[in-house]
Amino acid sequence: MKKCILVVEDQEDNRQILRDLLSSTDYDMVEAENGQEAIDAVAKSKPDLILMDIQLPVMDGYEATRRIKANPDWKAIPIIVVTSYALSGDAEKARAAGCDDYVTKPYSPRQLLAKIREYLK
Repeated sequence: MKKCILVVEDQEDNRQILRDLLSSTDYDMVEAENGQEAIDAVAKSKPDLILMDIQLPVMDGYEATRRIKANPDWKAIPIIVVTSYALSGDAEKARAAGCDDYVTKPYSPRQLLAKIREYLK
């Protein structure tokens, strides 16, 4: 059975980059454009992994992550932050919200895929 990755990203260009990257793999991809859509998509799709942007409309990635991780049925879903936020303390803030890993943009597609595979063994 194919693994499902939820991509939470409000910028179409960035979603397209991830679409192109993941199309070369055997993963299915579900998309959300804001934090509330992410929560709805988790309830509907039960993804195996989430790639979460931080700067999102409606609800930011930190709050969406906190809400996802607060649900016992979803707590084990790995969440990797993929963000342009690279200031000192941002990675710690993401981990405090419940994120499992942190990748800054621009990222190496090869390294991001390796990280995804690491969590989806």
